[in-house]
Amino acid sequence: MSDTQLEAEITETLRLATPDDVPVILQLIKSLAEYQRQGNHVSVTAEDLKRDGFGPHPQFQCILAEVNDKAVGLAIFHRTYSTWEGARGFYIDDLFVDESVRGIGMGHKLIREVARMAKEQDCTYLALNVVHANPARNFYDRFGFTHVDDLLTYRLMGSDKMDHLIES
Repeated sequence: MSDTQLEAEITETLRLATPDDVPVILQLIKSLAEYQRQGNHVSVTAEDLKRDGFGPHPQFQCILAEVNDKAVGLAIFHRTYSTWEGARGFYIDDLFVDESVRGIGMGHKLIREVARMAKEQDCTYLALNVVHANPARNFYDRFGFTHVDDLLTYRLMGSDKMDHLIES
């Protein structure tokens, strides 16, 4: 079989996820965490994803990438706002493509679709964080993302810590 015939047999699809996709979304999130050597940090459940992504007040959107009807990647993102710039944007929480299909441009297609949706909603920027150990950091540079040296991410995690702050 020639390379042309093999290429003709590959069907790539990008689509918005539905509640029925929650199990595959969860599996892809876990695969991303394993890839970044952070697998033990995933505590989200299918119920969390269904409630927060597909309930009455969705907190995120998800685009699934499929090859021959099999989910092989995702982009999970939500709206954000820059008060200093008066600008709307999308924050990309997760961008992942399974190793089996890396190199065919699926990551580029996912990020391009998020950008298209952002523009459609009058957003002017995309933002994301990248784990230091992520070997794909150069991927973002190729598309014009810039590392913001003067910003550090801080997070207050956990109900107990929130309670402590409220009571202090």
